[in-house]
Order: sequence, then C-alpha cells, then structure tokens
Amino acid sequence: MGTEESTSEAAGESPDDAPAGIPGNPAATPTGTAAAAGAAGAAGAAGAAGAAGAAKEAADPAGTGARPRTALVAALMLAMALPALDSSAVSTVVPQVVGDLGGFSVFSWLFAGYLLAVTVTLPVYGKLSDTFGRKPVLLFGVALFVLGSLLCALAWNMAALIAFRIVQGLGGGALQGTVQTLAADLYPLKDRPRIQARMSSVWATSAVAGPALGGLLAAYGDWRWIFLINLPLGGLALWMISRHLVEPVRSPGRRGPVDWAGALGVFACGGLLLFALVQGGVAWPWLSAPSLALLGASTVLAAVTLRIERRAAEPILPGWVWRRRTIAAVNLALGALGVLMVAPMVFMPTYAQSVLGLSPFTAGLVTFTMTLSWPLSAALSQHVYRRIGFRNTAAAGMALATAILFSFTLLPYPARPWQPALIMLALGAALGVFQLPLIVGVQSTVGWAERGTTTASVLFCRQVGQSVGAALLGAVANATLASRLAHAPMPGLPEHLDDVSKALAQPGQLPGAAADYLRAALASAVDHIFLGATAAALAALLTLLLVAPRRFPVLPQD
Repeated sequence: MGTEESTSEAAGESPDDAPAGIPGNPAATPTGTAAAAGAAGAAGAAGAAGAAGAAKEAADPAGTGARPRTALVAALMLAMALPALDSSAVSTVVPQVVGDLGGFSVFSWLFAGYLLAVTVTLPVYGKLSDTFGRKPVLLFGVALFVLGSLLCALAWNMAALIAFRIVQGLGGGALQGTVQTLAADLYPLKDRPRIQARMSSVWATSAVAGPALGGLLAAYGDWRWIFLINLPLGGLALWMISRHLVEPVRSPGRRGPVDWAGALGVFACGGLLLFALVQGGVAWPWLSAPSLALLGASTVLAAVTLRIERRAAEPILPGWVWRRRTIAAVNLALGALGVLMVAPMVFMPTYAQSVLGLSPFTAGLVTFTMTLSWPLSAALSQHVYRRIGFRNTAAAGMALATAILFSFTLLPYPARPWQPALIMLALGAALGVFQLPLIVGVQSTVGWAERGTTTASVLFCRQVGQSVGAALLGAVANATLASRLAHAPMPGLPEHLDDVSKALAQPGQLPGAAADYLRAALASAVDHIFLGATAAALAALLTLLLVAPRRFPVLPQD
C-alpha cells in the first residue's frame, strides 16, 4: 500500500494509471497493485498475463474498451445532478409547500433533516463501497433517493415531508461519496482535475437551473413536481450505471465482516451531535437543558462508538484515517472549509437582500458568481500542483481566500452590489485552487480498497464543519445584533431577534433612521461573521503548513 515514509509525491507522476473499475480493463486489480503482482510473477503464466495486461493498457491508456468511459461519466454526472438540482429547487418552493401543508415553524427541517442524513451516512457508505464495490452502493443510493422523492411527492403533511426528505438524504449520502470515489477510480492522477471539475460544474449549473425550475413549477404547476422529476432522471441514471459501470469481481474471501454496530454508533452519535448544533440557539438556548442533554448524550455515544471501532475487525471509521498525516491534515483543512463556507453561502444572500436592498433574484446572482469561478480554477489548478505540489497549491489558495474573506469587512456601508459580487467571484477562484488539489491528492495516496473510506472521511469532515460553522457563526450574528439592539439610540426597533427579518422585509413600517440603523447593525453582524470565516480560513492554512507533509505520499504508478 505504501506509507508516508516510503513513498513521496513525484512531479509529473501519474499514479493509479490503471485503476480498478475502468470499463473494458479486466486486467485492473481492485487493490491497485498490478505492477507489484506483475513483478512478483514475472516468470511463468502469471508474468505473461501481467505483460499482456500491461500491453493492453498501453494500447488503450484511457480504458475506453467496449463500454466508453464517456457514457459512464455522463451517468455519474446525472447521479450527482439528482441531489444538486433537488436541493436548490426545494428552497424555491418553500412558500408553496408551507401554504399547502402548513408547518411554518418546522419547515427548516426540510433542509436540516436532509443534511443530517447525508452527513452521518457518508462514512458508512464509504466503508461499504470499499467492501462490496462502488456499483452496488451507488445503485442503492440512486434507488433510495428516487424512492424518497416519490414519497415526498405523496406527503400529506409537513411531518411526513420532513421524514421522507430524510429518506432522500439516506440515498444522497451514497451518491455524494461514491461518485467522488469513482472519479478517482476511473481516471489517473493527470486526468482527475478534469472529471472533478465536471462534477463541480454540475453543482454550479444546478445553482441556476434549480431555482429557475422551482420558480416555474411554483408559478405554473405544483411543488410536488419538484420531486416527481427525480423519478425519470433517477431511472435513467440507474440504467446508465447498470449498463456502463463494470467493476472487477472481488474475491469473497477479501471481504471482512461488516461493522454494523459501528455503523449504528456513527449514525446515532453523528445524528445527535448535528441535531444539537442545528437546534442550539434556535429552538432553545445553548446552555439550556435540551442542548446540554443532546451534547452530553452525543459525547457518551462517541466514547461507546470509539470502543466498538477499536475492537472491530473492519471498522467503519478506521484509526488509520487519523493516524496518517496526509489524510488527517486534509480532513481538518476541509472541516475548516465547511466552517468558512457558511459566511458566503448562508449569510451573503441575507446581506444582499436586507442590507443592500436587492431582490431575491439579484441577491442570488451575487452569490452565484462564486460558483462560476470555482470549477474553472479547480480545473486549472492541475497546472500549479504539478509544479509545486498538492500542499503548496492548496496553501496558496487558502492564503488568498483568507485575504479575500477579510476584505469583505473593509467594504463601505452601504456597499455597491458589484463589490460583494467581485469578492464572491475571487473567493470561488481561491477555494477551487484550495479544495481540488487536496481531494485529488489524498485520493492518490491510497489504493482502491481504502479510497472509498478516505473520500467519505474527507466529505464527512466538510459536512460536519458546515454544521459547526452554522452554529458558531449564527451565534456570532445573534450576539452582534442583540448588542446593537440593546444599545440602539432610537425607539421603534424590534425587541426580539426573531422580529428583525420581518422588520427588514417591510422597512417602510419603521422610521427612516431606525431602518437605517437596523441595516447597519445587520451589516456589522455579517462583518463579524466574515471575520469568523477568516479565522477558519487561517486555521485551514496553518493546518496545511504545520500538519500536512510537504509532499503527499502518492502511490507509485500501477
């Protein structure tokens, strides 16, 4: 497998050039050790078979045998588009959903419940894909997501819709992790930025197409069609994956026992922790009995799960994920990325609408500029990390992102709309240079049998970071607004934080000076949020410089 001490990142090297799962490449082995096996069996029939496999790979380096890899990539992009389109479209039809089903006080769980299910299942699906292969896990995820979509379309009240969104999330966790893992399985190192950029473009396109589709259906149709559209798309994805994804058959003897106890522990512990973070400071105060009880219970479950994982033969969360410097550093850095992403993705639209007075559509365009530059810079990052390495490229991107995040706090009040839009455009470019080299790099340090677990751990840490960031930065925003309201120099302002959004939505009902003071207070709160995001970016940068090895231990060419 190779260790950090015995292998190193080589400039221009393309490890995993014959990865498992390439259609039409039966010579590929699931553990990514074809070269070693060929060397060991150089004499006799084994050596001849290895030479034949190498000749076949040389004649067809892209692995485009009887089943073109292009069709499989299209299937993976379609599978990724299912959760991407669904999430962005659902947010557009929330008013229609609430008007039809009621449940305004709990509608936020349409998103929180989905996020919880995706996050806590990522490590489980990652381990299962390493044990049983990517194809069955991906097919199961698509089928479960489609089933959840059908149930959502049939929901009779808000509670049922939230429950069925959780079912969707259980399928979405398999889609996100497995598609990212297959991207590394199918392409050698030199080509992985291209496929990863395509996956990023799916999210960028969905950020525009999803709200547009949701708006059309809300205006001329019914919100239930948002979920019904997933049925033909999911059916097509299932057919294309079944037809075009061919994996080498793994020996049953290589499959260890599934750690179902550990999977249940991860699910329960992660679910309680994220539930506490989502509800804390919103449904109840942070220091209240419910928050303390949930955090305490999640701590106890974490200890129990750790004990189970130490004893398991094939743990869901193996210890080597944190013992290897490269993987641990990438996990921590992408966890910090999840924290800082809360500022531009969650609070920027509020700033654009409530402080700058932009329409929801125009405010969405301000945020969307980040998704334009992100996939482009990610695709171009390969030209940088081939020269200076994965760590240095990611560190350069995060150093730039730190400066960009801090520059938001220097904007005048009130800012011109093009100023935050320009910041978002630059931030997307910086984060594309940061994230993609880390994902490509860390996937290249492990073989087939560990790649699913590694990819899932990276995505899991990013999702947890996003939940933690929402809780921490939300608390910062609430504290700033509460302080400004308590020291307001004029009467007529909202007395409670819950009334701030209503007052800003109808500024004509406030005196002119009071409305301007409230907008300035919100601008100050968003400034503090971006300061917190700057601190998270700095933490990611320091993690790369102090924890990550200077050169990633990339495995030698297969």
